[in-house]
Amino acid sequence: MTWQWDLTWSLFEYHAERLEAEDFLWEPAPHCWTMRRESTGRWVPDWADTEPDPVPVPTVGWLSWHIGWWLGVAADHVSGRTPRGRAEITWPGPGDAAVAWLRGLRQEWSRAAERLTEADLDRTAPFPWEGDPEHTVAHMLAWVNAELMKNVAEIGQLRLARAASAA
Repeated sequence: MTWQWDLTWSLFEYHAERLEAEDFLWEPAPHCWTMRRESTGRWVPDWADTEPDPVPVPTVGWLSWHIGWWLGVAADHVSGRTPRGRAEITWPGPGDAAVAWLRGLRQEWSRAAERLTEADLDRTAPFPWEGDPEHTVAHMLAWVNAELMKNVAEIGQLRLARAASAA
């Protein structure tokens, strides 16, 4: 799973190196989720507790916040820390700051995952299934890889769509 994680992260790096700050808040459709700046300067994501129908198209900014949210919470769980709440996730803003933030979370996750033992991998996963005994920490690692693949593919598609629409 480590190899797969590193492979998928290299795809993120491919797109991250080509992202411009303007890509993060580009709205690809009228019905989209993005990051919005509050009067305090804090960035907050569009959110609904129940997924709307149709699902809004996310912006690169929203996707980068989303990766930071689930990756940070997953790292908290495997490290034995109290998981941060969604509202506690502080997105640093568009551009290089968001990419640097995600790279830091990648290091945090990688260090935490490397410390897991075989016995740890067999334990019931505390996230994202809320203690469902059918899912182990090994399943959680596989889910993290799959979630990253999906989100990175979405970021890449948005980056390409924005570039193509500008041409």
